[in-house]
Amino acid sequence: MHKTGGWIVSGLLSAFLFFDAVGKLMKLSAVVQGSAQAGYSADLLPKIGMVLLVCTILYLIPRTLFLGSLLLTAYLGGAVATGVRMHAAAFMIVFPIVFAVLVWVGTVLRDGRFRTLLTS
Repeated sequence: MHKTGGWIVSGLLSAFLFFDAVGKLMKLSAVVQGSAQAGYSADLLPKIGMVLLVCTILYLIPRTLFLGSLLLTAYLGGAVATGVRMHAAAFMIVFPIVFAVLVWVGTVLRDGRFRTLLTS
């Protein structure tokens, strides 16, 4: 039961992150505009997209789940820092925090070792 819920959370989250990574890799106009407003030039987008793609893949592989979780948390922390630096609306700051929490919800539900750590 827990593993299924964990895979559902992880799958939905990863689908969104893959979509975001592909948008950066393809330099979609909306992504380029949003990144420019955040202070990131278009030439950085493929690199940022590749980092996100690798982190998400690591998160989906059971053997590298913990590493992927840590890296996605760090990536999303960068998004929070960017939002704070930009004086963005609260939604733009809370959104990556919620995603980081969901990363760990998926991790805990997918791997019983983390549930044991939390309940002991």
